Amino acid sequence: MIIDVLKKTDINPTVQRQVSDLFQQLGGDKRQTDLNEILDGTNPITFAYCRENDEIIGIALMCTYKVISGKKAWIEDVVVNTKYRGKGIGRKLMHTLLEVGKEKKLSEILLFTEDHRTSAIHLYTDLGFKVKNSRMYTLKMY
Repeated sequence: MIIDVLKKTDINPTVQRQVSDLFQQLGGDKRQTDLNEILDGTNPITFAYCRENDEIIGIALMCTYKVISGKKAWIEDVVVNTKYRGKGIGRKLMHTLLEVGKEKKLSEILLFTEDHRTSAIHLYTDLGFKVKNSRMYTLKMY
């Protein structure tokens, strides 16, 4: 099992398909952005992935940004293939992102998860994340 950060040079049709298959496991009506666009160099993203036997079995993405209140990041699209859950892969992916956050001297890392994702909630709280007393709003633009 290998945990690494995906680079644009790593993208090929097989990687595209495997990431797309994982992304579909998140469910909902989300549309996937092309990997070449995500990793185009202008997008401040860390794309952690887990590979086993040439198959990508888990992903976690963190986008960093700067605002008046500090250097922050937002974690999204954390998913492990259903066949490999319960083996600590999500934790390893999150540790990779948290290490990047330390290297970048981030002041805060935010994430969102849905209430029914109890395993993810347990992982995030175990890693030290706390529920923020605020409301999250969304406006779909397309």
